[in-house]
Amino acid sequence: MKDFKTIFFFLKLPIAVSLAGHGMVRIPKLQIFTDGMVKSMEKSAIPEALMTPFGYILPFLEAIVGISLLIGFKPKLTIYTAISLMTILIFGSSSVENWSAIEAQLLHSLYLFVLLWFYLKYNFEENPTII
Repeated sequence: MKDFKTIFFFLKLPIAVSLAGHGMVRIPKLQIFTDGMVKSMEKSAIPEALMTPFGYILPFLEAIVGISLLIGFKPKLTIYTAISLMTILIFGSSSVENWSAIEAQLLHSLYLFVLLWFYLKYNFEENPTII
């Protein structure tokens, strides 16, 4: 595909901005975000001892994954990382029956899957045998 890099950039742009935005808006209010997340997960079987550190790490993970995707740093690895992160978030949301959050997380996951499929199918430079 002749214009792969341009098409791939614009295809990844919305999800990259979404992930980076999620992280960057939470970092300045990290304590408030973490406290709110721990409180929302009170009824979960996931122990608070795991939720608190995850609350502090999550915004940075989101920002790093989003920025990495945006600048094109190891796209395949970054997309796999993003899908893994979404899976963790879906697990947490399902543990407290937050179905509306799961819908958004599944939509992100589906978008990431399409992005990965497109990358693997059309990136001839890295995958010359994949048609």
